[in-house]
Amino acid sequence: MDTNWGLDHGSWSVLMHIFPVADVPVIQLSIDETREAVWRYDIARRLASLREEGVLILGSGSIVHNLHTYSWGNHKVEPYDWALRFENVVRKALNSGDFEPFIKYEKLGRDAKLSAPTPDHYLPPLYILAQHQKDEEISFLVEGFDGGSFSMLAVKIG
Repeated sequence: MDTNWGLDHGSWSVLMHIFPVADVPVIQLSIDETREAVWRYDIARRLASLREEGVLILGSGSIVHNLHTYSWGNHKVEPYDWALRFENVVRKALNSGDFEPFIKYEKLGRDAKLSAPTPDHYLPPLYILAQHQKDEEISFLVEGFDGGSFSMLAVKIG
C-alpha cells in the first residue's frame, strides 16, 4: 500500500474549503473502473451505518463533466442541450426517489454518454445517493453550469 500519494483533487479541493485547518480524519475511496455503477451503489449502502455514528460521507463529482466539449475561457457560455436534458433526468430521478436511472446512467443513451464520458467524476455522488434513507429530503444546494459542459449541481441528502 502506497500512502505517499495523498488525496485526489476531487477530495482536497472540496475539503480545503470546508475544513481549512485539515483537522478531520479523511478516508478516500477509489473508483474501480472495471465495476458497474450498481456494484458501487451496493458497496456504498454498506457504509450507511457510519452515518449513524456521526461520520460525514462526502462525494465530490459531477453529474455532467465533459472536458472534451468544455468552452475553455468562456465560463458564461450557455449549457449544451444534452447537458441540460441529462441533468434534468438525474434531478427527476432524485426527486422521485427512483434512483435506478441515476445508477444505470450508461443506459440512458447519447445524453448520458456526452455528460459522463468517463465514470471518474460521475460515480462519486453514487456513494452519497446510497446513503439516502426513506423520507429523507433531497435538496440542491448549488445549481448552474460552467463552460457549457460542467454541471455545478450540489446535492444534499438529509
